[in-house]
Amino acid sequence: MPALLDPGEISLVERLLDCFAGSAGVRIFGNPALGAWLIEGSLGMTAQSVLGPKARPVRAILFDKKPTRNWALGWHQDRTIAVRERIPATGFDRWTNKAGVMHVEPPFAIVEKMITVRLHFDPVNGRNAPLLVSPGSHLLGRITEGDVQTVIERCGIVACLADRGDVWLYRTAILHASEKSEGDAPRRVLQVDFSCEDLPGRLEWVGVA
Repeated sequence: MPALLDPGEISLVERLLDCFAGSAGVRIFGNPALGAWLIEGSLGMTAQSVLGPKARPVRAILFDKKPTRNWALGWHQDRTIAVRERIPATGFDRWTNKAGVMHVEPPFAIVEKMITVRLHFDPVNGRNAPLLVSPGSHLLGRITEGDVQTVIERCGIVACLADRGDVWLYRTAILHASEKSEGDAPRRVLQVDFSCEDLPGRLEWVGVA
C-alpha cells in the first residue's frame, strides 16, 4: 500500500514511539496513545477493511536494523501470540517469556485468521534487508521445518520493497525471512499483528495499550 501514511501522520507515529534507539527489536505494550492510533488511524482502518470492524492490534514490535545492529532471519512462520499471563488452555503450549511478556503458541487456526501490517519509516531497497515472503504459503497450514524449502520452491519469493510511509499487509501465517542489511542505510519498521478473535477462558491478548 504505497504512501498509505502522509508525512504528518508518519511523523506523529514516530513521536508516539520515541524508542528507536538502543535495541534491534522493541516489543511495545503499555502505550495507550499508540494503541488508540493503531485502532483509529490508517493502520487500524486498513486492518478493519480486511478482517472486519472488530480488528484490533494484539502485538507490536519496532525493528531498527542498521550496520551496528544487523541480523538475518531464516524462513519461518510466526506461530506465537502475546498474552497478559500464563493461564492453561487446551491447545496452547510452548510458553516463553520475551522482554517480560508471556508468549504462547496457540492452535494454528488462530494464527491463520490474523494479519500483520508493516509500516516503513525508511526506504527499503534490495540492499537494506527487505522482508522476503513466499506468496500463497499462508494457505498451506502449519508448515514443518522439513517442508519449508519445498514450499518456497513451489510458491516462489517476493521482496517487499518500500518507501517511507509505505505499508505492507500480509497474512501472519505466511512464510517469511530477511537477510542481513548491506551498506549504511537504516531500516526501521513498525510491525503490528491484528486479530478479531477472543481467546478462550481467561486468556487475554496483551495488546498495545
